[in-house]
Amino acid sequence: MDTEAVVAIARRGATVKVDEEARGRVRAARVHVEGITDGGTAVYGVNTGFGALANTRIAPEAGRELQRSLLRSHAAGVGPFIEPEVVRGMMAIRVKTLAMGYSGVRVELVDALAAMLDSGVVPAVPEHGSLGASGDLAPLAHIGLCLCGEGWALEDGETVPAAEALSKRGLEPFVLREKEGLSLINGTDGMLAMLVLALEDLGLLLDAADLAAAMSVEGAFGTDRVFKEELHAIRPHPGQAESAGNIARMLAGSGIVSSHKASRHLVQDAYSLRCAPVVCGAARDTLGFARLAAERELSSVTDNPVVLPDGRVESAGNFHGEPLALPLDFLAIAASEVGAISERRIDRLLDPSRSQGLPAFLAVDPGVNSGYMISHYTAAALAEENRRLANPASTGSLPTSAMQEDHNSMGWSAARKLRQVLTNLSRILAAELLCAAQAIELRAPLEPAPATRAALKTIRERVPFTDRDRFLAPDLKAMQDLVESGEAVKAAREAANAPAARRQQ
Repeated sequence: MDTEAVVAIARRGATVKVDEEARGRVRAARVHVEGITDGGTAVYGVNTGFGALANTRIAPEAGRELQRSLLRSHAAGVGPFIEPEVVRGMMAIRVKTLAMGYSGVRVELVDALAAMLDSGVVPAVPEHGSLGASGDLAPLAHIGLCLCGEGWALEDGETVPAAEALSKRGLEPFVLREKEGLSLINGTDGMLAMLVLALEDLGLLLDAADLAAAMSVEGAFGTDRVFKEELHAIRPHPGQAESAGNIARMLAGSGIVSSHKASRHLVQDAYSLRCAPVVCGAARDTLGFARLAAERELSSVTDNPVVLPDGRVESAGNFHGEPLALPLDFLAIAASEVGAISERRIDRLLDPSRSQGLPAFLAVDPGVNSGYMISHYTAAALAEENRRLANPASTGSLPTSAMQEDHNSMGWSAARKLRQVLTNLSRILAAELLCAAQAIELRAPLEPAPATRAALKTIRERVPFTDRDRFLAPDLKAMQDLVESGEAVKAAREAANAPAARRQQ
């Protein structure tokens, strides 16, 4: 399973398949667990308690009750329920982990979890409860408990009893056996699912940020000289080169930019224009680091204890979320910076003392109309919130379980705040594109580049030019939807790649 498969299952309803080779691995590992239950050796989570109760032996006849009790006690989350796409991503990753054959569960459990996922049952998972080690215990326990016919599921945003949700889809509550409850909850599935989804989201947003920067350069009468390939080749960060190339292509053939090439209105553009590919490029490189971490984690076994092929059952720390917590925090920092520089470009476009002849706040009749004045306030508020959310969660470990679990990654918290940062970034970029589109049209009869013209046309299909003040909240929402869909970027790229003859038609 790769990141694309997780996204397809989480967001687009793709199904999960467990092949026969995986079934063979699962069966082989299960033989070793059943041998342990018949013997006298103490093995964590099989015939012992959990966490600080690891030294408490459990009688064989209580082994199965132990697994159900584990889910009941660990399903202790509180707060609003997390998004169904995150829950589906978690379930897909847990199926993948169990199918790797190191958990010692029965094939029937793998099939039951896959069937619940494919049937559309979405366990109701509260937002708060995970410390990111021993994995995402509480959130995964809510999923496991739902599989067993207890707890809650979500239908149309409302909770229903899990047994009812299963029954509607012809599924029976699953009955756990030795180690199976523990194997359902011991892993980094929540952190990883949110990281994988964030990779797709931030990738789209960085493309939108390059487009927004290009349109703001046009609107602010900036120069395109700073985006030349030769200037970025001498500082060879790959993300920087990619963003600079994107912006250069978006501005190619711009009548607005060429109209003032010989003017001396500015010796140098402000950093928010000139350094756009440096900042967005650094975020791209951060995204590459995070993608590598996600791919490695997707190929990993994060259960504990694990059943090795030779029959040994070993405890380790592979459930600890630090390898994900750090990239999640790093992505929040990167996305916050992209939003921060976008907000600075908005401010520049709205300020008549710096916008090179544009009317105040991009209003056609300033004074009577306030234009986009308060749209900037909204973007500034979002940028400031992102600065707060960019503070790392991974440095905030607290000990738990009577000091047995004395360092926790806080990766779940890092993932949750990253999702909010990305939502905020989409709204900031929406505001910038709205303002940049207005600025470009105010430069008429000067013509924008073919790429930015195509983006502008796509924007105007959603939001009209503002000739007098109107209710702006719907415009901002429409622009956010456009940013998240990637349609404006797609239109701009197609125009930029079109043959010159076709662009002139």
